[in-house]
Amino acid sequence: MKQIACLVAVMMAVAGVIIIATSASGEADEGAAPNFGIATMPAGYRDWRVISVAHEAGSLNDLRAVLGNDIAFAAARDGKLPYPDGAIIARLAYSYVPSAENNKAFGREQSFVAGAPTNVQFMVKDSKKYAATGGWGFAQFNDGKAVDDALLKPCFGCHVPVKARDFVFTKYAP
Repeated sequence: MKQIACLVAVMMAVAGVIIIATSASGEADEGAAPNFGIATMPAGYRDWRVISVAHEAGSLNDLRAVLGNDIAFAAARDGKLPYPDGAIIARLAYSYVPSAENNKAFGREQSFVAGAPTNVQFMVKDSKKYAATGGWGFAQFNDGKAVDDALLKPCFGCHVPVKARDFVFTKYAP
């Protein structure tokens, strides 16, 4: 019973992530701009398929939905490495808050749902354009605005430990 309640809570958190997030428009910008040349969020990213979800503890302490465009999703699902050029992975992060409504249904404090969004990050695969960073370009948006390029300098270094997985932490969660 405890496992079922936990599964329901995770499913509700994912649903909350999808419902609460705001949609964005625009195309990935190929010109010189912040974020490895990625000045806007890719159009339609909110409609991409879920690769995985996660809870990040520690100082970040957030819920994350990892989405992929068709190319990234297929590669993740099929375990195809390296990811092909054109793959884009989105990571949507949210604070999480207790759900009084859910907890009332469960009869105890156990349910958390997505709260305020914290940021959206993207990894864009272009093995030529981003050769110096393992073929990946990185982007982060806070409140829909691209962060300064200086904040993205450490991104690649953090991904080096998962070089064997083409620098991608997330594994497909069936």
